[in-house]
Amino acid sequence: MTPDQIGFAFIILGFFLIIGKWIRVFSPLLQQLFLPSSIIAGLLALLAGPEVLGAIAETIFSADHALADGLIPPNVIEVWSALPGLLISIVFASLFLGTTLPSLKKVWFTGGPQVAMGQMVSWGQYVIGILLVLLILTPFFGTNPLAGALIEISFVGGHGTAAGLGDTFADLGFAEGQDLAVGLATIGILGGVIIGIILINWGARTGRAPYVGGKATFSSKGRNGIVELNNRYSSGEMTTRPESVDPLSLHFAYVGLAIGIGWVLLEALVWLEDATYGGQTDVYLFEYVPLFPLAMVGGIIVQGFSDKFDKFRVIDKGMIDRIGGFSLDVLIVSALATISVSVIGENIVAFLSLAAVGVAWNVIAFLFLAPKMIPAYWFERGIGDFGQATGIAATGLLLMKVADPETDTPAFEGFGYKQVLFEPFVGGGLVTAASMPLIFQFGAVPFFIGALIITLFWMIFGMLYFGRK
Repeated sequence: MTPDQIGFAFIILGFFLIIGKWIRVFSPLLQQLFLPSSIIAGLLALLAGPEVLGAIAETIFSADHALADGLIPPNVIEVWSALPGLLISIVFASLFLGTTLPSLKKVWFTGGPQVAMGQMVSWGQYVIGILLVLLILTPFFGTNPLAGALIEISFVGGHGTAAGLGDTFADLGFAEGQDLAVGLATIGILGGVIIGIILINWGARTGRAPYVGGKATFSSKGRNGIVELNNRYSSGEMTTRPESVDPLSLHFAYVGLAIGIGWVLLEALVWLEDATYGGQTDVYLFEYVPLFPLAMVGGIIVQGFSDKFDKFRVIDKGMIDRIGGFSLDVLIVSALATISVSVIGENIVAFLSLAAVGVAWNVIAFLFLAPKMIPAYWFERGIGDFGQATGIAATGLLLMKVADPETDTPAFEGFGYKQVLFEPFVGGGLVTAASMPLIFQFGAVPFFIGALIITLFWMIFGMLYFGRK
């Protein structure tokens, strides 16, 4: 691919993103679903590309027809296919940059119940996923045992994690898993919002969600995603003078530094593994682990040094969020646009089964376990955990905003603190990235046993320790 082709691919991607945004602005249904414009844009690009429009044209006419590749040139699809694996490291490196790291004591005191809840649900997704694969999907449909990890990768990790693990899927001989994972991530966001809103309505009617605030919550002026002209706010602070260095350039450099530290850490782990047990046992894990969870660790290290030594506080959270937000939007559009629909069709039973049991587990955990594990405001706090467990952290924040629009409960604070002890491990963290290599090296059964033990630990610990407070 040439530089011109790469530039043209970004222009086409931006075109779809603009179209997706304005479709959302004028679509009440999509507004009620709170569906991000990037997902709309990605689905439009998928429909216009070779997998849908191109396949239809090839079936009706011939493989030489002008529309056999859809409306998107093959070189654009080639560029888009490479973007998720690159951008996911930027997204994860940005997670903790610009945020003063709280003490672990404060994190545990405020967010501990949600840490226990989130860990239990995430590890439980491995349990039910592997159980489904071992008992049904592999024996009867020949599904790869690695598919047992897809629910947690897709639901909690989201599109970014699912797409970012592309090289790992390929290295482990499960290339079709990436398409299934991205598709499941889309189902997760849609299911999380729709089912979450249903649960909130049920909670409001039964008195379990007293802070909902009636129908006004669902008709906020910002539902179309446009900030009113007289309510607009800054997207970041100018922490450096542009004649010295543009603040956006400096913040992008800090993100790059975090990714660089993550790369050094990953290379060190690969070398250490090879020098110790790897060379003796021929068991290798870290060579299959992608860069992005270590990039997140790099971000934590950079922020820790900034908190201690940078008296000027030049890292601004708003600016970092814009870098991460841009990267995530481009990632989602490119990942969805390059899904292989034929792969999902060939594995439709596994796809639908994993989606169904994943959603069912999340609903059961929220309705029956959250009240026993979260001592106060269980609905408002638990609905955030449900949203994140089904469709990434943004869905959890959205559902909490609907359930607690005036922030009358500690749900938002606890949810934020939860991420400090949650994201580094599951939901796109080290465990998520290592789950498939672990299954590949040791087998699905040992991983299932370990996940079951950890799930039961967090469940019992949450009930007996936090539930009694």
